[in-house]
Amino acid sequence: MQPPRIKAPKLSADCHFHIFGPFDQFPLDPGRRYEPPLALVEDYLAMASVVGLERMVIVTPSPYGTDNRVTLDAIERFGRHRAVGVAVIDDSFDDAALKRLADAGIRGLRFNLVSGNGTPVEQLRALARRIAPLGWHIQVYADGATLAGIAPTLAELPVDVVVDHIGGVKADLGTTHPQFQALLRLLDSGRAWVKTCSYRASSKGHPWDDVAPNVRALVAAAPERCVWGTDWPHSSMQPPLPEASALLDQFFEWVPDAATRQRILVDNPAKLYGFPSA
Repeated sequence: MQPPRIKAPKLSADCHFHIFGPFDQFPLDPGRRYEPPLALVEDYLAMASVVGLERMVIVTPSPYGTDNRVTLDAIERFGRHRAVGVAVIDDSFDDAALKRLADAGIRGLRFNLVSGNGTPVEQLRALARRIAPLGWHIQVYADGATLAGIAPTLAELPVDVVVDHIGGVKADLGTTHPQFQALLRLLDSGRAWVKTCSYRASSKGHPWDDVAPNVRALVAAAPERCVWGTDWPHSSMQPPLPEASALLDQFFEWVPDAATRQRILVDNPAKLYGFPSA
């Protein structure tokens, strides 16, 4: 992989990626909807070193269902000083299980309304109430229409909400579309954050640069509540796959102000995930 034109600033966080495998140690869930690639801790570290990423937020992916062992193992291997996780649970997890996850470095609960095989959306309110004392947030992966439909509910939850993949609003709809405006209103609530991992919202595919207006609009609206991630290893995507260095180059092009980049890559993740302040 070629390095980015400019490396990420010191203590930059990759706020969204997945680990898959080893599959004999961490077998996939039978209810999965896609076959992920093998993506090991060692592979991730090689990529992160090239890009300049020093802090990690591992997200349990849908092929593991509610089995978070691969994420917990990755947190330990990366090191608790620089890695945290976002888990997938349901209402079968009792309070003691949630406490164990929190103690192991979990900082949020993900609802995946695209790939499924996770937490039913009907459990959203009840689980939000249960995780509030832990200081966790709710992370939501949804397409633009679904997100717009549940945005009022998300704004009323007693926890912060983190929206994946720039809200899933397809780029060709434009930033004036009701779906994108619903995302902006959610950000205006003051309790919502957005991940500017953007290529999955592209309408035209490689090189996925049609999402630039969406990213710019979100950064302009709430630079204090934007974070960034590679979405490595880009599972369920058709080739050509993105490269993390090229994605960082795009982000730097779309966000040219160095202070704003520092905020999104370093300061905001420290606040959201509890990393030590830079």
